[in-house]
Amino acid sequence: MQRDTGRRGSWGPATAAALALLCAVALGACDPPPVEEPPERSEDAAAAPTRDVPAADRGQAGHNTLSAAERAAGWRLLFDGETLDGWRGFRRSGAPDGWKAVDGTLARVGPGGDIITEDRFGNFELSLDWRIATGGNSGVFYLATEDTDWIFEGAPEMQVLDDAGHADGASPLTSAGSNFALYGAPRGVVRPAGEWNTARVLVRDGHVEHWLNGERVVEYELGSEDWRRRVADSKFAGWPSYGQAREGHIGLQDHGDAVWYRNIKIRPIE
Repeated sequence: MQRDTGRRGSWGPATAAALALLCAVALGACDPPPVEEPPERSEDAAAAPTRDVPAADRGQAGHNTLSAAERAAGWRLLFDGETLDGWRGFRRSGAPDGWKAVDGTLARVGPGGDIITEDRFGNFELSLDWRIATGGNSGVFYLATEDTDWIFEGAPEMQVLDDAGHADGASPLTSAGSNFALYGAPRGVVRPAGEWNTARVLVRDGHVEHWLNGERVVEYELGSEDWRRRVADSKFAGWPSYGQAREGHIGLQDHGDAVWYRNIKIRPIE
């Protein structure tokens, strides 16, 4: 619409006001819509850990502690980060000098033999972080009794290993995460020596699962036909107590190498 400025003086006040309003509306319709600013990200949201990130990757804060949700779910700590309270040597009355609490870890620092929890557990979920030295070997035993000369003669083991630097890493049956010598673990799950791994062991009425860094790597049934066949074809065939207990201690293996554990906790299952 063109304006005739020469005639403007002849318009009445009402006409001028109406025309001004019409122009304002027309011009406003051409304006772009206001840009909405994104909501500010709260500090709490920014700091919240990603749920599928293993506990070992969430920074140094909060190790060897339980959250309120974990306590409510029945979890209990097996290592307080400062002492070896609740642990002792296998078939010994006290904790050996070869195991120490070092910088919030339960560390094998010298010869001392395998260690076990004072308490025994039947059905449970165990969670812990582990780190192994280059070329190192260790293990997590469960359902361990003291009826044998050596813990491995009776207790199943989740292998702790530097797959790349130890000979046992050549076979899935003896690599990290495996049920040692019986059920192999897949490749590419364990992290390199010196890095932290998060492991879980679930035992419930003979059903056993091994988890490593958020992946289930082993699953088997204690006492099943398949399990009995594998035992008969292994070195465990000569040890009649192997895998027979349905309740026992949690154990950590001294295989002569430096190894560190932390965030060791367990949830008994009724």
